[in-house]
Amino acid sequence: MNIPEPSSVFSFFFEICKIPRESGNEAGMTRFLEQFARDRNLEYETDKTGNVVIRKEASPGRENSPGVVLQSHTDMVCEKNQDTVFDFSRDPIQCYVEDGWLKAKGTTLGADDGIGVAASLAVLDNDSLVHGPLECLFTVSEETGLDGARAVAPGFIKGTILLNLDSEDEGEVFIGCAGGIDTTARFTYTETPAPQGDVTALKASITGATGGHSGDEIHKDLCNAVQVLARFLWSAGQQFVFDISSVTGGNKRNAIAREASALCLVSKKDEEAFIRLFHDMAGEWTAEYKHTDPELVSRISPAKMSGTTIDRDTVSRLVAALYSCPHGVLAMSKDIPGLVETSTNLASVKMDREQRSIRVGSSQRSAINSARKNAAQRIESLFLLAGARVSHEGEYPGWAPNPDSPILRISEQAYQDLFNTPVKVRAIHAGLECGIFLDAYPCLDMISFGPTLKGVHAPTERLDIASTVKFWDFLVEILKRV
Repeated sequence: MNIPEPSSVFSFFFEICKIPRESGNEAGMTRFLEQFARDRNLEYETDKTGNVVIRKEASPGRENSPGVVLQSHTDMVCEKNQDTVFDFSRDPIQCYVEDGWLKAKGTTLGADDGIGVAASLAVLDNDSLVHGPLECLFTVSEETGLDGARAVAPGFIKGTILLNLDSEDEGEVFIGCAGGIDTTARFTYTETPAPQGDVTALKASITGATGGHSGDEIHKDLCNAVQVLARFLWSAGQQFVFDISSVTGGNKRNAIAREASALCLVSKKDEEAFIRLFHDMAGEWTAEYKHTDPELVSRISPAKMSGTTIDRDTVSRLVAALYSCPHGVLAMSKDIPGLVETSTNLASVKMDREQRSIRVGSSQRSAINSARKNAAQRIESLFLLAGARVSHEGEYPGWAPNPDSPILRISEQAYQDLFNTPVKVRAIHAGLECGIFLDAYPCLDMISFGPTLKGVHAPTERLDIASTVKFWDFLVEILKRV
């Protein structure tokens, strides 16, 4: 494959695609960045978490300019299609170009935020660019709770301006974001022997949902495979007596669930009616989601008989909770038209057979701290009523917009001069690390921007190549003007 323009950025991106970097497994990226700095005689520092900062001296005559920090995260959300054979701990991402987009074969691409990392490396590697004192900060485990950003200690970076390269809409500059919290419910079940006699095993599955980022795309009313499956299981439970041996769906807390399945043990006398109910309901939700999830596939098919099942009381409480759990937008902003203010994402349901437990993962976001707390407590109350144990983890603050930001003014003028059109100034419902940095560096002046990405956190993730050219030109121009 030919390297697209800007070749300096994409050359580094393709190098990054060879390195495993699922959240929590970024050691290879840390070593890569350290070697990059050593090869170019650049000063670098690595903290105990695995965050790396690489420093470069100012261009001649720019020594007294304010210090700028380019910030990106090294980890990626690792999602693949059910039929894709791929090991994220070993296999390189398989990239290809189609209709002006860079995509990956059956997996997430990792341009969130690999393209930000690549752009930072391209800046460090280019001695012809004009800039003041420069630092590039690469953080770990952003996708699982902004853990790297939380570990950035005072003094680790020295600049007063931070450019976060982790946004996904070219032509837009972000000056604020929502905060978030994860809520986990755990059901403990009793393992019971599977019924004997005239019983058949049927696997009901939902696949091919569009999925995506639970911040950026929560307002699109996309199909949540976990809730669609629960919708069927609840309806079936009103008409039939059956058992469930296993149930699974979704994956990451910040991704909308694309796939879900349950192994159901059904009396043979009810088998035909059970299958017919599934197909009838599948026709309903396929029609409902035909515009947002055109690749949605619903299947019910014979499966291998299981020797054990989940006790029926737990199944009843679990299915009712999943079906009734809120998912999607809870409130829109009254201050910024079109901005989601508060949302909740029913992210996953996973079984742990050794512990005899079922874990339901969810996340809540809001630009308003009290609204975020209220959303999390609503989810907690629902699952408490269903008899689950509930915990909250990974809370992170929002980033309050500063419309008088000096770096915002510089970026607005730079974009206007470059492209003869105004840049859009926005806040974002997704979480960014900027809010975390303000705790340790309250005087930082920050903006966030990036090229256009679609389908983030799902195998449909794709990067618009033409927008990456504009993103690079914009970044270089901002550095020159600071």
